[in-house]
Amino acid sequence: MRFATRAFLSSFLPVAALLAVSFWAIRTEVISTVRDGLRASVRDNQLALAREQARTETGNQLLLHGVAENPSLKAGLQLLNTESGTARGQARATVQDQLSEIGASLHFDFIMVSNVAGNPIVAMVRDAGGYAPVDLGHLRPPQQGVFSADDRLYEVTSVPIQEADAQVATLSVGSRFDIARYGVAAVLLNQGMVIAAQSRDIAPGRIEKALASCDPTKECEATIQDQLYLSLPLGIETAAGSDGYSLRTLQNVDAASAPLQATLRTLFFFSGLVALAAMLGISVLSTRTITRPLADVVRRLRASAAAGELPEFPENFGGVREMKDLAHNFNHAAQAVRESRERLTDAYVQFVGSLAQALDARDAYTAGHSRRVSEYSCAIARAMNLPEADLETIRVGALLHDVGKIGISDLVLQKPGRLTPEEEQLIRQHPVIGKKILANVEGLEPYLNIVELHHENWNGTGYPHGLTGDQAPLEARIVKVADAYDAMTSDRPYRRGMDHARARAILEGAAGVEMDAAVVQAFVMLGDPRKQLPVLDEAASLDNLSLAIHAAAVTTSSPESNILPAPVKAALERES
Repeated sequence: MRFATRAFLSSFLPVAALLAVSFWAIRTEVISTVRDGLRASVRDNQLALAREQARTETGNQLLLHGVAENPSLKAGLQLLNTESGTARGQARATVQDQLSEIGASLHFDFIMVSNVAGNPIVAMVRDAGGYAPVDLGHLRPPQQGVFSADDRLYEVTSVPIQEADAQVATLSVGSRFDIARYGVAAVLLNQGMVIAAQSRDIAPGRIEKALASCDPTKECEATIQDQLYLSLPLGIETAAGSDGYSLRTLQNVDAASAPLQATLRTLFFFSGLVALAAMLGISVLSTRTITRPLADVVRRLRASAAAGELPEFPENFGGVREMKDLAHNFNHAAQAVRESRERLTDAYVQFVGSLAQALDARDAYTAGHSRRVSEYSCAIARAMNLPEADLETIRVGALLHDVGKIGISDLVLQKPGRLTPEEEQLIRQHPVIGKKILANVEGLEPYLNIVELHHENWNGTGYPHGLTGDQAPLEARIVKVADAYDAMTSDRPYRRGMDHARARAILEGAAGVEMDAAVVQAFVMLGDPRKQLPVLDEAASLDNLSLAIHAAAVTTSSPESNILPAPVKAALERES
């Protein structure tokens, strides 16, 4: 968007925003009023339903207690519990007949007897021809609530059947569930799925998705088909006692407030047009005098950003005094920035040169180790399809990975024999020392993790922090594999380097234990990386910081037994 357009918009957008906020506040208040009305209506329905439900339950309980004392039913149950074989089947048929008679006389749609443990014994449901037995295999209705049997929903209630003051069975009766009897728009859900709903114009899947985040015991708002709905739990005992079932209202707030919202939209539309038209004329006049010179400034700055150089404005730029002062001050600031950048580059080059001299002076036997580790690491990173930015971080970090050995005594680094535990603990400090050296140098922050963490093991036995798995960054895990491979395949005064096949086998043995298996796999796919090392330009210009670090990275030596994972360490001890 052009600067002139932005300046123009900024002059009247506050007024437009004020109008929008006012409209939103009034609309919110209207919806809130409608919502409160809906809540009150639903709560009234809840209270009425609760009272009706309580009266119904009281009557049903009294009636069922009388039925549970039926001598014929008790005798039939006793016979069913004592008989076996053909006699047991006859006893079951007798109990079924008794339940059918009870259900028909009391107009129940479902009637069942279960043992004390709650397992059904006999269950009957009403169908077109009377009553039919129900398969008891998957039947486990609740003592009180809604459940499904034969693809039908029933509301049940239960009473105990007692014999000599001891419960011997449970009688459960129920009627077909009818959601329309609650008198409000409602939906019945089981485990989040719609079982029954009065809103037939809404797909069940949309209702389920909208109510998925609602607390079953609290009211919530949901958006369905771009309409705002208010949903409250009906809180009736039948639904609340159901195993996994919940009954909620589903009231369309937008539909209830639509007439008021339409009136408000019309009012604000015309009033907004008048206000915006007035602001339009004022904004055009107020912005024209400043947008043209400032737009020219923006254009020059964008061009300089593309070229990578700060622009220089003519002294008479802009025509007006304020713009001339701006151009003059900017030119002075740009000159100061250019001089500071040149001094910073010189300081970088001097630091890298000093670092190279310090590293080269330690030991000539491992010269080129960091260069090779850098090349191996880059090859692994390419095989793992890492971005170019990560690859550059790995390349430079690998070159600097052993810089901390500057802080280790030559008596320890160049000791020909096995190190003592104290000396080994000392050399394990070189990752921390390396991080401290580089942490104070601006621009080297991306490489600190590689320098500090390239000796961490996948199983947590590494150092300095004992990180496990991917707690160490991927860049450090890549350099670890490359470092171990070069140490194994390089000649030393006290041993000859291994061949590629032997070193690869050791790395594969350490995969998933002390090294990242994915990194080792990517390395193995490369073949013998020593045959693929590119010829480096040792005379590269130090003006490029990465090439300067590349030329400076010649690592110091140390016995591999002190820097490598256990499998590699053991292999080198056998080969030496």
